[in-house]
Amino acid sequence: MNKILKGSVSIAFLVLVSFSMSITGMAAGDPAPVGQAKEAVVTPKVAVDVVNPDTYVQALQMLKDWGMVNGPHLLLALVIFVVGRWVARWITDVARQAFRRANVEPTLRRFLCKLIYYALLAGVIIAAAGELGIETTSFLAIVGAAGLAIGLALKDSLSNFASGVMLILFKPFKVNDAVTAGGVTGTVQQIDIFSTIILTPDNQRIIVPNSGIISGVITNINAEDTRRIDLVVGIGYDDDIRLAKTTLEDLVKADSRILTDPAPAVAVAELADSSVNLIVRPWVKTEDYGAVRFDLTESIKLTFDEKGISFPYPQQDVHMFQATK
Repeated sequence: MNKILKGSVSIAFLVLVSFSMSITGMAAGDPAPVGQAKEAVVTPKVAVDVVNPDTYVQALQMLKDWGMVNGPHLLLALVIFVVGRWVARWITDVARQAFRRANVEPTLRRFLCKLIYYALLAGVIIAAAGELGIETTSFLAIVGAAGLAIGLALKDSLSNFASGVMLILFKPFKVNDAVTAGGVTGTVQQIDIFSTIILTPDNQRIIVPNSGIISGVITNINAEDTRRIDLVVGIGYDDDIRLAKTTLEDLVKADSRILTDPAPAVAVAELADSSVNLIVRPWVKTEDYGAVRFDLTESIKLTFDEKGISFPYPQQDVHMFQATK
C-alpha cells in the first residue's frame, strides 16, 4: 500500500513539474512591455518551449516498476472479487431454491436471500482488499462500531423486524384470517417485516407494529373449521322451563346450518336474581357463525313472544315501613 501511494505521489509531482516548466517558458518567451508591468490583465501567448521528453520517460519507468511490484496483487484481487461474487450469487440461488421447497413465506424468503448475498459479498470485498495490502482489521472495527451505533439508534425498528420474522416463521395467522392482535380485531390484509395491516369490520385499515402483536395475546378467530355459538336466554320464574327448553331445541333443529356433530346443547344454567337463565350452544361452520347467531337470536325472541314466554327485566322488591312516633 505504501508503494502504491509513493508511486501515485511521484507521478503527480512529475506532472506538476512539467506544468510549471511550461508556464515558466510562456512567461520567459514573452516579457511584458515596459510601462505595462502594473496592468491587471496580461494576454497569454502560446508556449514556445516544449516539455523535456525525459520527464515522461521517468514517469513511464515509475509506472512500469509499480506495475511489476503490485500488478500480480491487483490481478489476484480482481480475480477474487469476480469469482467471489459469482460464488455468492450461486449460493444465494441454492438457498432460494431450498427456501422455496421448505415453503418459506415469500417475504421472508426474499429478505433472507438478500441477507445471505450481501453478507457473502462483504466477505469477498474484505478478502480482495486484504490482497491489495489494505489493513482490514481496522476496517472491521470501524464497521462493527458503526453497526452498534446504528443498532442502538434503530432498536425499536429492529424489534419490529425480529417480531416480523417470528410472525412469518411460526405463522400464528396468515393473510385473510380474522384475528384479534395488538388490540385490534379485523381481517389480516398484509404481513410485512416491520408491521401488519389489519382491515377492521367497518373497513378501516390499521397498521400494527409487529412488536405489539408478538408481545400480546393473539386470537385467530377462524383458524378452525367450526365454532360454537354461546347464547344465554333468560325467562321469568313463572314461565314453564320445559316449554322454553323444547322451543329452543326446535329452533336449533330447524336451522340446517347448525351441525348435529357436535350436538347442540340446551340447558338451565343459572337461577339468577330476576330470571331463569338457559344456555343455547349450537355448533356451526366458521363462515356461518355471524349469520346463524343473528338469525337464531331473532327467532328466539319472535317465537317466545308467540308462545307467551317472557323475558323479565331486572327488578328489585322495595319494602316500605312506616315509622311509629
